Amino acid sequence: MIRMVIADDHPMVRGGIKSMLMKHADLEVVGEASNGEEAVGLVRATSPDLLLLDLRMPDMNGPEVTERVLSFAPETKIVILTTYDSDADILPAIEAGANSYLLKDVRPAALAEAIRDTMAGRTVLDSHAVQAVTVQLRRQPSRRQGLSAQKIRVLRLAAAGMTNRQIARSLFMGETTVKTYFTRIFAKL
Repeated sequence: MIRMVIADDHPMVRGGIKSMLMKHADLEVVGEASNGEEAVGLVRATSPDLLLLDLRMPDMNGPEVTERVLSFAPETKIVILTTYDSDADILPAIEAGANSYLLKDVRPAALAEAIRDTMAGRTVLDSHAVQAVTVQLRRQPSRRQGLSAQKIRVLRLAAAGMTNRQIARSLFMGETTVKTYFTRIFAKL
């Protein structure tokens, strides 16, 4: 069972996400927060496995909540679920320690799968997030030194908008291998 807290300042959004997630027997919502302070308090009180976090909320933004939560609960996985897809939004969240970054237009089944993947130690990123990280890597070539040619190929294909499945087919590898590459790439970042 994956226990999680949902943090979003819109009650209808929280309710919709909770309703969708509760259809999965292995997912349990143990709390809902409408702002950053509540999110931090609920994580402290309930010790969830995962925090599903909106990027912009009253009190604290997603990166601030991420840093605070990870300071006392480093084992808690954090999935950003937002409508914001600019580099200025994505990079601070990832740098703060978010494990995954998704947009709210994600399909319900894909969100549930992303939560499971995140709990399994994999990083799940929306294509906009992949693009932002790729652009950042290109701007800072010294960071790229630790990436193999294959990892760079995976990033370039993702930046071009390919899904994990498409990347796997293009590079003649398994989809799980592609996910593993992303996990290792983001660990290096």
